[in-house]
Amino acid sequence: MNIKIIATGILLITSLYTQAQSDYNFTPVSNLEATSVKSQGRTGTCWAFSTVSFMESEIIRMGGPILDLSEMYIVKHAYQNKAKQYVYMHGVGNFSQGGQAHDVIKVVAEEGFVPENYYLGRDSKKTPHNHSELEPILKSMLDTYIGQKNAQPKKMWFDNIEAVLESQLGNTPKSVSFNNRKYSPQKFADALGFKAENYVELSSYTHHPYYKPFVLEVPDNWSNDLYYNVTLDELVNTMKEALNSGYTLVWDGDVSEAFFSHKKGLAIIPAVDTLGFQPQEEITVTPKMRQQNFFNWKASDDHLMHITGMVKDEEGKIYFKTKNSWGAKSNEFGGYLYMSEAYIRMNTVAIMLHKAAINKELSKKLFSKNHK
Repeated sequence: MNIKIIATGILLITSLYTQAQSDYNFTPVSNLEATSVKSQGRTGTCWAFSTVSFMESEIIRMGGPILDLSEMYIVKHAYQNKAKQYVYMHGVGNFSQGGQAHDVIKVVAEEGFVPENYYLGRDSKKTPHNHSELEPILKSMLDTYIGQKNAQPKKMWFDNIEAVLESQLGNTPKSVSFNNRKYSPQKFADALGFKAENYVELSSYTHHPYYKPFVLEVPDNWSNDLYYNVTLDELVNTMKEALNSGYTLVWDGDVSEAFFSHKKGLAIIPAVDTLGFQPQEEITVTPKMRQQNFFNWKASDDHLMHITGMVKDEEGKIYFKTKNSWGAKSNEFGGYLYMSEAYIRMNTVAIMLHKAAINKELSKKLFSKNHK
């Protein structure tokens, strides 16, 4: 592990606190290690970038090296899984660039992962990611196959999907070298101690019973995966406890609010909307309010990011330090932003984190067979 690089990264990250909006005076509460900010380019793959960044932090937390893992290795395999699901559902379902954190974890469980330099998913590191043609081509092919008279799924359909993916993203490697040893992608993930079964997604909505798994009704949950439902207070407290205990997390939520500004590095929900981006009173968010926003589609899962710490302002209010995937030069804070607790309470759709980051009381409610 390169201590000099880590120390430099910490100094850079710490300086972001003092560079925050001049009207804010943030001080760190927790500040966990993360890899450099990447750009998803012209793709809808925030789910891959955020979750891969999360995995990189998890590897560091477990004592492993600083790695730059390939997001497009995950995306390529996820497209294959999504194509099969779309066909098996007779074309009824969501086939798009979007996805969820569990899509990444499921690929890792089946296919492992590889470093970025083994699978760029584009011509070169200087070429931005661009999937503006890839997804429409794949969907058109699938819709054509499915729409044929007396159509029946054929191996040829999936072979052709694979051929397009390889032509656009490249051939996936069969092995990687690490510490003078060769590993398959699956064995590489195992060697670094990453176990897919350790990760869980939490959400908080009142139209499902608490402490039970449920299918989250958002379009990008194309695989109908299960999330554990907890109270809003438990969700936010779990986030705080995890960050204070050294665990980062993946955040899935809405970024369409008027006072979400990546450029300004802030996301808040003012009690009045006339003061702009400055310290001020924010609304008190209730479960009923966020449920209403979910039902009327005002708050949707339109973006995933990686939360790596917390800061507080002069009044002690908490903001969540968030690593975005729009590039390090996308704002003056190195690609990070700070989301207030009010914003988190209103606009969080779901989170992913390590099971060990959940306190014993909540874990018992969620995972104990004896709990009813």
